[in-house]
Amino acid sequence: MGSQVPLEGRGRDSGPLFSGVAPEIIEDTLIHLATENEQYLSELPEQAGCFKETRIVEFIFLLSEKWHLDQSTRYQAVELLERFLIKQVEQMCDDRGSTKGSSQGQRSSWSSVRDQITNTFVLRLVSCVQLASKLSLHYSVSHDTALTFLQSLKYSYTKQELLESELAVLNTLHFHINVSTPLAYVELLLEVLGYNGCLLPAKPLHKMCVQLLDLCYLTKETIYDTLLKVAIENSTPSKLQIAKFLTVKEDFMLLAVGVISTGVFILSPGHWEQAVEHLNCITGITPQSILEFSYAVVRRIVGCSTPEQHPPESAALPPVPVPSALSAASLYHPHSFAPVSPGIS
Repeated sequence: MGSQVPLEGRGRDSGPLFSGVAPEIIEDTLIHLATENEQYLSELPEQAGCFKETRIVEFIFLLSEKWHLDQSTRYQAVELLERFLIKQVEQMCDDRGSTKGSSQGQRSSWSSVRDQITNTFVLRLVSCVQLASKLSLHYSVSHDTALTFLQSLKYSYTKQELLESELAVLNTLHFHINVSTPLAYVELLLEVLGYNGCLLPAKPLHKMCVQLLDLCYLTKETIYDTLLKVAIENSTPSKLQIAKFLTVKEDFMLLAVGVISTGVFILSPGHWEQAVEHLNCITGITPQSILEFSYAVVRRIVGCSTPEQHPPESAALPPVPVPSALSAASLYHPHSFAPVSPGIS
């Protein structure tokens, strides 16, 4: 089994290609993604996740669907918009923070920041979708297409303003826009599982993982709120616990592992323990943490948002030790990447 070959300009319905990448490339890519993930988490801004609200994510997903963009593009657009807006807010705050004045003047300044972001929000969102589509070599989103969409929402932007908006996003991010998405982690881990001899229904599992990844993006707060409360065995986490949990919420490797684990449990529960064991060896994420993540996702699927202190037997998860708390390293710091031996040969 394997992942989609990273040539994302293929047609939307071409589906994943499995076992099409040399083991050496897979191993190098796995190490690269793990390193990239660790670096991002070590530099995580405290505003991370603020611009991934359900309404924003849903807007981007629906727009990507309308424009027939491939799976990776919508995730790329969400991440681009998030990183751009955080940088934009930081820059605006720095500019206005350096200007001293009365408290009334400062309130007026912050109001100006908010208004500027609000007034250009949809334009910037469209620009991020356009840039994401170009990264995936999917050029169907022309400027005319984008302008037509904006006009349908009663915006009267010109083509020049659209071009300037794209440039504003690029400049703010210092042209660093080709960042890996959780889907890349999912597909690579599926490839590694295949090379390690983990017998799973490859293409159905890939499809299920994409659906679960969509769910995690669209209901992120609910899922991670459940995960935190189960992890600390307390329904009222402290502000410090919530703050330190931010690295867990933004951990793409954990998200990918949790999505795959949940997908295996749904499609092939008999292989679940084997898959968790492999995922633990590949990523260093503990089986306990993997179970807790899957439990949070399953609870969301069945419509339960208020967790008990321990997953009940009725959750029907395999007989793994009852979750108590994520390990200190996993909960409060980026998990250690310890593949031991990915088993790629």
